Amino acid sequence: MLGRLYVVMPVTFSIKNSNSKWRAYMDPEDLNHQHPSIFISSPASASIGHYSFQLYVFTQDSQKRCPLGRFILLCNPWCCEDTVYIPFEEQREEYIQNDSGLLFMGTAQNPVSRPWSFDQYEAGVLESCLSLLQVSPLHQNNKRTDYLNRNNPVYISRVVSAMINCEDDRGVLKGNWSGNYKQGVHPSMWTGSGDILRQWAQAGYSPVEYGQCWVFAAVMCTVMRVLGIPCRVVTNFNSAHDTNKNLVIEEYYSEKGEKLNHSRDSIWNFHVWVECWMARHDLGSEMHGWQVLDPTPQERSEGVFCCGPAPVKAIKDRRTDLFYDIPFVYAEVNADVNTIIVSQGRVVSNSIDTERVGRLVCTKAIGCPRLQNITGDYKLIKSANLTSSSSSTISEISTLKKGSSKGMLILLNLDKAPVSGEPIDFTVKVINKQSAAKVMRVYVNAQTKEYHNSPSDTIWETQGIMQLEPMEVKVLSLQILPAQYMGVTGDDLINLAAVLEDMDSQECILASEEFNIASPDLLIQTADENSIVIYKEQTAKVTFTNTFSEPVSGILTVIGAGLIQGKVVFRMSPLRPGGRVEQCITFVPRKLGTKMLQASLILTNINSTVRGFKMVSVNRA
Repeated sequence: MLGRLYVVMPVTFSIKNSNSKWRAYMDPEDLNHQHPSIFISSPASASIGHYSFQLYVFTQDSQKRCPLGRFILLCNPWCCEDTVYIPFEEQREEYIQNDSGLLFMGTAQNPVSRPWSFDQYEAGVLESCLSLLQVSPLHQNNKRTDYLNRNNPVYISRVVSAMINCEDDRGVLKGNWSGNYKQGVHPSMWTGSGDILRQWAQAGYSPVEYGQCWVFAAVMCTVMRVLGIPCRVVTNFNSAHDTNKNLVIEEYYSEKGEKLNHSRDSIWNFHVWVECWMARHDLGSEMHGWQVLDPTPQERSEGVFCCGPAPVKAIKDRRTDLFYDIPFVYAEVNADVNTIIVSQGRVVSNSIDTERVGRLVCTKAIGCPRLQNITGDYKLIKSANLTSSSSSTISEISTLKKGSSKGMLILLNLDKAPVSGEPIDFTVKVINKQSAAKVMRVYVNAQTKEYHNSPSDTIWETQGIMQLEPMEVKVLSLQILPAQYMGVTGDDLINLAAVLEDMDSQECILASEEFNIASPDLLIQTADENSIVIYKEQTAKVTFTNTFSEPVSGILTVIGAGLIQGKVVFRMSPLRPGGRVEQCITFVPRKLGTKMLQASLILTNINSTVRGFKMVSVNRA
């Protein structure tokens, strides 16, 4: 029985299974009359949920009913007749069984991996995921219809996408992008899904505060894997939010290189969603496979804050006529960027970049802790190098396409990926492509920004006059010191822009770069990683070196699903710049296989978190 739905099965002695109907049988070769075992097999199309099981015994004179208990039925990606069947074992190991992973943030030029514990085998997580289905408005409004639809992963995934956020229901997470997190937990402080799901259930299904896109996506990944639906977390770098649906994002700059907040459209430096693997019988076999689902509340879909499932193949082919939400996701990876320079209320420059949005779409690779580039699944790749260490927003090709009448060119390049505590070195190359001498004014401006917002304060700027002979090239080598970007912490970024103005014609051109500043990593070492066995105490050492330009102190937390019960917390005393500290921990592995030991050090005086992880292989004794 599932709710008030039920099926009656005669108990037979035939052990032949069927994937098309419910069956109950006893094994005649292993029959114990005092304690009989009854085996149940379900059809591949059965609804998922919490079933009760009753045995009816009939005699000539009477009948007896005996409740035998309850069982949980999930989707089965190992069954070729199930709509979530995924063909390769390594895929099932990664997208169903793996209880840890990496989330990618930062920028396309400098992606930063963040460890995450999906926790699907931890206490209380399965129960919370099943409760999510029960608490959903679709179940509360019509239980029978909801139960009947739970055999369809398209339906299930839309329910889960809506229930991860709390905009329309008693969902799991409340989003917050305000910068004020005093009433809850800063989104960057979460390290796994288990704490969030358990807290939600224990609070009577009140939303947990707070989440942002990667937290919404990671928790949804946990729920889908728990329910048996293959799932992976995906990051789209330079993700567009096209409010007027014209596939053009407008960005405004002043003639001094300051980015202005003049547009309702926006580009997030990164946005995180999930893909789930399923058959799309409602659309046709060509749309089977990975489907985009986004639980971050951005736009309503059929009146509810959810998104998807949108077939990745349909996004690439621009099949905006298909279900669900393909136009919205298509714009996130394909919109053009119209960069406008304004001076004294008038437009002095206008240029289009067709490659910036959706510059890199990636996920964790199967079986190893590295990035897998899946951009080509979403769009035709125009640029050969999607992950170069430096790039100008307006490339030389797109500048030439504009046909600058004066023949100017400006290129902005970082010397290397910026690291916290070190100067940011970069060059501005100015080229006079004409046969006449020119006098140029160069403005360079650096602003802080959050990944989901327009830049705010200017932290560094310079300007100067430059004379160029015909066809001359000049290179400016510039530097931003650590003390000048000290306020850029956590997940914040820097928007760096250079504007070149022809003093005669007042024509302006722009090159810009948005980049993150990498924090130092925590180093985790195990005593003897080749001899880690289940249920035997092991030792690990966490090492932190202070690369910041000032003393730091903080709280070190170490977790590991299947390795550590709960979490281990230590307080770190103030550590001078360049200083190193080590902390030893012990743990007893409880599960076999490859597990993640992760550590996070919350620095209390500079509002930053340092992270590290170590993959540990747990073997039998």
